[in-house]
Formats: sequence, structure tokens, C-alpha cells
Amino acid sequence: MFKRLLVGVLFLALVIPAFASLAPTSAQEEITLRWRTRPDNQAEADVYQAASDEIDAAWDGVTLKYEPGGSETASYQDVLITELTAGTAPDLFWIPGTDVARFAKLGLILNLADLAAADPTFSQDDFYPQIMQHVTYSLDGNPALWGLPRDVSAFVIFFNKDLFDEAGVPYPTETDPWDWDAFYNAAKAISDLGEEIKGFGMNAWWANYGYFINAAGSSFFNEDFSACGLNNPGTVEGLTFARKLYQEGIAVPWGEDSEPPFLAGNVGMFFNGRWATPGVMTNAKFNWDVAELPAGPAGPSNWLFWGAYVINAKTEHPEEAWQLLMKLTSPEIQGKVAALGANIPSRAYSDQSAIDAFLATFDGKINNQAWLNGLTYAVAEAPLWKGDWPKIDVAYFNGVTKVLNGEMTPQEFADTICQEADLYFE
Repeated sequence: MFKRLLVGVLFLALVIPAFASLAPTSAQEEITLRWRTRPDNQAEADVYQAASDEIDAAWDGVTLKYEPGGSETASYQDVLITELTAGTAPDLFWIPGTDVARFAKLGLILNLADLAAADPTFSQDDFYPQIMQHVTYSLDGNPALWGLPRDVSAFVIFFNKDLFDEAGVPYPTETDPWDWDAFYNAAKAISDLGEEIKGFGMNAWWANYGYFINAAGSSFFNEDFSACGLNNPGTVEGLTFARKLYQEGIAVPWGEDSEPPFLAGNVGMFFNGRWATPGVMTNAKFNWDVAELPAGPAGPSNWLFWGAYVINAKTEHPEEAWQLLMKLTSPEIQGKVAALGANIPSRAYSDQSAIDAFLATFDGKINNQAWLNGLTYAVAEAPLWKGDWPKIDVAYFNGVTKVLNGEMTPQEFADTICQEADLYFE
């Protein structure tokens, strides 16, 4: 009798879990994915929320929670690192392109190479090759994919057509050749209009002064991004030209925010990226347009700015996070984000519809093609896999500031900067 009872109990112990596994478990199977971006404004945050809601509604078994980032500075990345270390970070999030190496080397983001290889719909050829060379960098000799670009941008010159008319100089879009000589002449003529008027303005960060360096034939880094690349005559020529704009009082003083005086109608030309367009469209009360940056002595030059969606290395749902990544970078979603006017699609080679949506923004009232033209010859901002970019950035910036303020010559900068910066390369 005892044996029969024991056998019965054992039988039930085996059978009940088996039947339990067949019972409805929809509540348990529902997966929640959190994801985050760093929108520039509420309108952009609303677009991402709408995209999240659209994907969520069509995705059975997965619930999405979108979290707009709360800071537009580097503290956004620092907060993420704190959350990643504490295990509270989202499953998927956006970071600037320059930070991809930092997050990957710290082991904070997932290597997506295996997930990408198993997905027949993925092709890295859909994206700008200048970007893909950086996000596929291998740390250990094995295939790597650290994320996918959400969007891209290039620099343009926002220019005040009214000031050009008053100064009697042709618009950049009507000047051939549009080079440094033509740029200087226009800036000088506009600056001569009055004491409060400046011909040119750019804000104090690496991309602005870096344009002048690149356009003169130099580069921040050597060919494989393993050392400083500024100790050459191109650096001297580029900074000499940039410094002349400040020494002659043609430019808004270095270190001052040039955007407010431009929006107030007191600056003829202003360097900025696509992200600034909605604000200019809303706040500028004068006639304006955009043009490509002037060609330097080494030819046309620009930056390819980008940021990447990456996946938390500790996510509990890597396959679903990969699917979300593919949905967020799809031509359909990119087209909807591009229609806001702040971003350019990163799938430049796979679907013309997203590009067409970008070109149609603002009803074609401005020269949207200038950004696309700039991207064709742009240098991608680089995550440094063999160096500490934040420290190198500080070293470069401090030196350039001394040059533009007249405390150091361009030649002295070129002769000494790499000795300092190379301390921060591996």
C-alpha cells in the first residue's frame, strides 16, 4: 500500500508540471523592452514616442517603453554608464558615435555580430561605409558589430540672405568657386556693415575648428587612428586661416555661443548641423538658406556626424532587442523621423523613400540637398578604439583655443600638440 501511494505521488509530481507547461502563460511570456534616445527637443521626443507606439502595437508578445534622455551634454553618457554598472539601464539606447568605443571597451554593450549573421534581412551595405568601419572594429580578432547608426548629419553654412544683400555679395549657393577666398570676402564685407554685425560664427567644439584643419589637408589622427595626426603643414594652414577671422574681428569671439546672434540677424554665416534647422526655422525672422561649406586648399571637406543604437550587454532579451534595433533603423521609421526635419536617414543606400522624406522637409523652402552633398565627401566622427578621446579632445581644444586667441602660433601648435596628445593613445 505504501509503495502504491509513493508511486502515485511520484507520478503526479512528474505529470502536473508537464500539464502546467501547457497552461496559458501569456502574462509571463510578455516581454518588456526599454529603450532610450537623447532628443534635442520635445517635438523630437514625441516623434520617437510615436514610433515606439507604432512598433509596439504591431508586435505581439513585446511591450516597449520609450525613455527620452534628460540631458543634451556628455552627462547623458555618464548617466548611462552609471545605470549599466548598476544593472538599471535600458535594453537598447542611443549614444554618440564618438562614445561607441568607450562603451564597448568597458564591456557595457553587446557585440551583435552573431545576431546580425543570423538575420537574412540585415546588410551592413545599407549604411554609410564611413560609419560601418568603426562599428565593426574587432577587439579580439572575432567579427564585431557594436550597433547601427540611427541617423547622420553633416555641417552646412546657415546664411542670412538679407545681410548678403545689404553687403552686395552673392549668396554662397550662387558663388563659383565657393572656396575660402570667396568665404573670407563675403564674411569681411558683411562684418563691415556695422559694429554689431559679424560675418561669421561657429561654436567652440572640435568639429568646427576641425573642419578648417581637414579642409587644409590635415587630420586629427593618423591613418589607423592610433596616434595624433596634427603635426603637419595642413594643420598650420587651416588654423592660420581660421585665426585670421578672429584676429580681424570678422567672427563672433571664440567661445561665445554664435547661434543667438545669428538668430537675431547679426551674423552673416553660421556653421551648424541638421539638428539646428527646426530652431532656425522657428526663430529666424529674416530670409535665410543653407549652403555647403566652402572648399579648402585640399578640396571639399565636411564631417559625417552620427550616433548609434546599441544594446545593453546585460539585456535579458538579446534577440528581441536586436529585432527592435532593426525596426528602429528601418526605412519606414527613419523616414518618419526625417520628416520632422532634424535628422538625415542613415540607410542611405537601401531605400530612397527615407531620403525623399528628408528632402521634402520644410516644404522645400531651403537647400536640403546641401547636407546630402556634404555627406558624400565627409569624414566620419570616429570612436577611438586605441585612445582616450575625452582626454585627447581636451588637449586639442585647449591648444586650438590658445591659437585662436593669439596666445600661440599655428606652427607652435602643430609642433607640440602630438607630444601631448600621444600620451592618451594606447
